[in-house]
Amino acid sequence: MMKTRNTILKVLFAVTILMASNTKAQNLKKETEFMKKENNKSSNRFSINSWETFDDTWPYEPHFNKAAGFGMHYVDEGDGEIILALHGEPTWGYLFRHLIGSLSTKYRVVVPDHMGFGKSETPQDRSYLLQDHINNLEKFVLDLNLKDITLVMHDFGGPVGMGLAIRHPDRIKRIVSVNGPTPLAQPNLGQALNKNGATSPWFSWIFKAYENGTLEQVLSQLDYNILSTLKLNGFENNDLITDTWLNAYGAHFKSREYTLGAIGWAKGFAEGAHQFEPTTSSTAEKISKKPTMAIWGMADKTLQANYFIPLFQEAFPNGEIHTLNGVGHYSLEDAPEEIASLIEVFLEKS
Repeated sequence: MMKTRNTILKVLFAVTILMASNTKAQNLKKETEFMKKENNKSSNRFSINSWETFDDTWPYEPHFNKAAGFGMHYVDEGDGEIILALHGEPTWGYLFRHLIGSLSTKYRVVVPDHMGFGKSETPQDRSYLLQDHINNLEKFVLDLNLKDITLVMHDFGGPVGMGLAIRHPDRIKRIVSVNGPTPLAQPNLGQALNKNGATSPWFSWIFKAYENGTLEQVLSQLDYNILSTLKLNGFENNDLITDTWLNAYGAHFKSREYTLGAIGWAKGFAEGAHQFEPTTSSTAEKISKKPTMAIWGMADKTLQANYFIPLFQEAFPNGEIHTLNGVGHYSLEDAPEEIASLIEVFLEKS
């Protein structure tokens, strides 16, 4: 009798595994068919081939979601609690390639490319402001029904992720800022942003280029000037610079039509068009009590620590703070192993 019962259990287990495998295969088939259909259209709205690995530095399976009305590319690796990593300007999920490899052994790591960046589509009839990216992310998260999320946010991924947290605080478990702003209706937010903008080389260039009419002209050639753009924002490790690395970051911007995301983000600052997600005192208090951590490269001249760490502390009085000397704005490029280790420890203890 016991032997028969064990046999039945083994069969049920095998059927369960097979069903899960079939579901994943079906999803992959749908996504592959979707990409074939999109890439066969006369106006190819995807700048990078979905299976491009950039000399095996990006070995992750592509996925696509259309909940926000465009083809949003994302990586979905591993199982367990959900890590949702959000990039900024002018990067894409490639920024998190080391973190994906480190965390996906224990966690489910989901990394979307914002509209107009990376392997995602660049619609020609959409706007690319902060509130648009928040709307897109919200639809993506609800469609995948992601819950108990740990946000890992870099650059403008910070305000996008905070927008999601304000709209859906019950879906967020932890918040990790990696050189990413955390706007949560802080009284000093506007003053700090103005002071940072006045001394940041990147924002100073944006305002000047907008005034003299060269902003769109320069950013529409990001395939050519991606290195100078990344360097102006800031990374310290020049050994990163290889043909593969530059191709990975510049590939999306192969012609002007694919630079709308980068132009829209910079232009939004110059015109004061970005809108942080509004919140209530009760929602802000609820979010402020979640486990939080800030990791900041102290050589960041784009988002300077002396302005943004106090804003983080104001929003999260009990949050952890780790500063990394000699590490620039693209801290996940300058110090990927150290950042991955800090996040792993934080996840384990919270």
